[in-house]
Amino acid sequence: MQVIETLAEGLKRELKVVIPAADMEARMNERLAETKDRIRINGFRPGKVPVAHLKKVYGKSIMAELVNEIVRDKPTEILSGRGEKSATQPEVAMTEDQQEAERILDAKADFEFTLAYEVLPKFELQDVSGIKITRDVVKIDDAEVEEQILKIAENARSYETKEGAAEDGDRVTIDYLGKVDGEAFDGGKDEDAELVLGSKRFIPGFEEQLVGLSAGDEKVINVTFPAEYPAANLAGKDATFDITVKSVAAAQPVEINDDLAKKLGLESADKLREIVRGQIESQYGSVTRQKVKRQILDQLDAQYAFDTPSRLVDAEFENIWRQINTDLQQAGKTFADEETTEEDARVEYRKLAERRVRLGLVLSEIGEKAGIDVTEEEMQRSLYEQLRQFPGQEKQILDYFRNTPGASASLRAPIYEEKVVDHLLSSIDVTDREVSKEELLADDEDETKPAAAASEEVTGEEPAAPKKKAASKKKAAAEDAASEDAE
Repeated sequence: MQVIETLAEGLKRELKVVIPAADMEARMNERLAETKDRIRINGFRPGKVPVAHLKKVYGKSIMAELVNEIVRDKPTEILSGRGEKSATQPEVAMTEDQQEAERILDAKADFEFTLAYEVLPKFELQDVSGIKITRDVVKIDDAEVEEQILKIAENARSYETKEGAAEDGDRVTIDYLGKVDGEAFDGGKDEDAELVLGSKRFIPGFEEQLVGLSAGDEKVINVTFPAEYPAANLAGKDATFDITVKSVAAAQPVEINDDLAKKLGLESADKLREIVRGQIESQYGSVTRQKVKRQILDQLDAQYAFDTPSRLVDAEFENIWRQINTDLQQAGKTFADEETTEEDARVEYRKLAERRVRLGLVLSEIGEKAGIDVTEEEMQRSLYEQLRQFPGQEKQILDYFRNTPGASASLRAPIYEEKVVDHLLSSIDVTDREVSKEELLADDEDETKPAAAASEEVTGEEPAAPKKKAASKKKAAAEDAASEDAE
């Protein structure tokens, strides 16, 4: 076998591999000799079929198997022999000429193919002892815990049916039918819907027009959907709603006690406080962790400057760009709304893709040198978390991870990254600084407060939509995540 390098430009490599026809024929004869005792052909005793006849009947099919095996196995062997690692699966190209292919299968022509790939760049790991990190830590006070428990209690408060007109804070049970231009629209109808007046759950102007209504009342109300309403067919449209009030109930006083805790499935108010405090700490800790990781990645990024494999960068850029456009579409925004242009955004996110790939390679090398690995138990826990987030879709998710090549890497990569970050934290200079929650969140682009998230975990309510720019959101995610390319 001959291996001839035909391209060595930067990280790009191209090799021409030639296996002489005589070698291919010898391999075919070996394969025929191995299988002749198992072949049954009418008119011949087992094991007595002439090799020439076997070659005539099975030669081409065996040669095709050999070609497939060589193309499958040889690239890894060749790269290993050259001391190279390919950034992605090498591209294999063979002749497309039918006559030439027939000659190869007949062992009358050399088998030639080319390998095109990019090598992983070689770089020396830098000393991390000079990295200095400030870790902001928030001390949770009792008042904040009580504030969140009060919100939980308000969400869990009971209501008692009352006579008379509905007031702010009352819960009304209604049937409604929404219409635009006199025609009902999808999603505009419900029966026995419960709505607390003043909660602002419905579009502006809806709840206010229910104040003063009593059980049994019917009314047609007029509203206008906000211009930024997610459903494009309704955004900015005038609409009417046919309302029938089924009942009105008054809110009962809120008390934080053991009865409230038991209503939430806990044994006592003290246990409720303990859980809420832990959840708030966890949420603030998550923000702290992201900021610490950002500092580490920023300083690592400043330490390294090497070429990145273009195919990895292309793939990463496409992932980021697809998400950016999805975010903009869902938000009903354009690049102009984000104070940029598509061309400038492409340049910016291309740089972010390069950063992610470079940092991924650095983290991978750090992790390899430190002997870091992801255990099967950790993978199973991660998979369980995926299943827990999508109840009712467990089978589809399991099938996806079982049947999709590379899908397991999406579970492994973030675990690996966090373990490498933990390893770095044990080796670098970390200074803890106590800050207020306002200071911790001051430059956090996600305005969803951790304390609010804590109450959602207890009550099971859907979290409020974060208020951030789509492009900024993805930029932060792209800068913080690096490990997918480390795998």
